[in-house]
Amino acid sequence: MADIRPFSAIRPRADLAQEFAALPYDVFDEKEARLFVSEHPGSFLAIDRPETQFPEGQDPYAPEVYEKARDLLWERVDRGDLIRESAPAYYLYEQTWRGRTQTGIVGLASIDDYQSGIIKRHENTRREKEEDRVRHVDVCNAQTGPIFLCFRRNEAIADVVKACKSGQPLYEFTSHDGTKNRIWIIEKPNDISLVRDAFSAMNAIYIADGHHRCASAVRVGLARREAAGGGVELESDHFLSILFPEDELKILDYNRVVKDLNGRSKGEFMAAITGAFYAEESDTPVSPAVKGEFGMYLDDQWYLLKARDAVRREDAVEGLDVALLQRELLDPILGIRDPKTDPRIDFVGGVRGLSELERRCHTDMRVAFSLHPTSLSELFAVADEGRLMPPKSTWFEPKLLSGLFIHDIKGD
Repeated sequence: MADIRPFSAIRPRADLAQEFAALPYDVFDEKEARLFVSEHPGSFLAIDRPETQFPEGQDPYAPEVYEKARDLLWERVDRGDLIRESAPAYYLYEQTWRGRTQTGIVGLASIDDYQSGIIKRHENTRREKEEDRVRHVDVCNAQTGPIFLCFRRNEAIADVVKACKSGQPLYEFTSHDGTKNRIWIIEKPNDISLVRDAFSAMNAIYIADGHHRCASAVRVGLARREAAGGGVELESDHFLSILFPEDELKILDYNRVVKDLNGRSKGEFMAAITGAFYAEESDTPVSPAVKGEFGMYLDDQWYLLKARDAVRREDAVEGLDVALLQRELLDPILGIRDPKTDPRIDFVGGVRGLSELERRCHTDMRVAFSLHPTSLSELFAVADEGRLMPPKSTWFEPKLLSGLFIHDIKGD
């Protein structure tokens, strides 16, 4: 059963929370990160992307870069900008974005639950991408970026959340992305017991976002457990997580843009796609309303594509729209064999809107595809079967801010 524990968090002083909290490290490229840190030098992003503290051209994976992150973090603790909770607690993290609110429980998840499959994933990870966060966590002796987990709605947890949110929040601020953030502490012993017991009765928790951060935290925990010789519980046996009920989450579309038509003329391309799709012109941008429909933008014209019955699948993975598009169009017609590595394809999160697809086709791409969002029920079905989704299947918004909660593992 799931082991989700309270912990003694390190967190910013209330007057510094808005300045300190930052979007995750991986939503910025290096240029964007340097610009943001130059404008917000007190931001946690300086710790999360410590190469910003060095001249351009610095190797971001050099030892001195991770050491700089460690020094910046613990300097902020030493001077009192970050405070340490005196006793283990859970926290509530509420985000309101574009009129929708989601509230998660902040706690520590177990590396053993990840290993045993209680914490279920739906994406592959790349070892080389994990390595950066492994070194960041290990050198800093702290987990700073929470893993975004979700669970099936639980009434006992919902009751504790409702009661705690009637009190005064620890923090209340609007972040740079326009999200309103509010934080409460769950510190009453009875409430802590109710939350922990409710999670312990669950046999499945799902990774929504942060597969690489999760895998990295598990790798650090396993390495430290091995170094300690086993038999002793370590702080690194658990990793920082925020867990949201499924009914409060929404997955956005994750769209595709492709550089060329794989040597085909427009007429040849349009003829080729009719084997798997009905295609009709649209006077307006196409945001697919139902599963099995796609928007396509080509040569300043939007089209509505509808998958023919013969190419639809009931399988948990092959039935996904992202899989259908890859199987019936991107691979056989446009020659995109491996979307993870092919430089001719790029991916655009739905948060950017359909206008971004048009812009890309007017600059560096030829054709764009808008997709109906993957549903949480589809994510659960794939994860429950122990299978993986195609790359770039889900886009969650809003992103969880980093720096609001830090898990100290240096006692290991």
